[in-house]
Amino acid sequence: MKIVVDTNIVFSALLNTNGSIGKMLLQKHNGLQFFTCSYLKTEIKKHRQKLLKFTKLSEEELSEIEMLITKHITFIDERLIPNKEILKAEKLIQDIDPNDTVFVALNNLLQSNLWTGDKQLYDGLKSKKYTRVVFTSELAKIIEEVNNK
Repeated sequence: MKIVVDTNIVFSALLNTNGSIGKMLLQKHNGLQFFTCSYLKTEIKKHRQKLLKFTKLSEEELSEIEMLITKHITFIDERLIPNKEILKAEKLIQDIDPNDTVFVALNNLLQSNLWTGDKQLYDGLKSKKYTRVVFTSELAKIIEEVNNK
């Protein structure tokens, strides 16, 4: 199963590697493939000082954790997403959160499930009958099922 990971999921893991999100990203799961947009790297750089402040980690420690958290995630340059997918995603989430357009577009392209912790995005997509979006609790159940097979 393919899972597109959005920014808030990775930030949550960076802020708390011992939390459920951190643990899920730190481990490789049979049958699951994690993907995200290269834009995520830009977001991490942009908010690096805040991450350092909140985590109270050194620059080296944060870099190490970032590497471990993203180790099992395949980054895809959003410039490789066809324009028709971008336009379709823009239309779908224009009234929810346009900042997540590339993640939804990548999710559509890969025919995967978008993993988000953003309640507004989740609820907005669900209200539009978009079913390929999961919260952490839902993904945890999927992982448990996969591990029990």
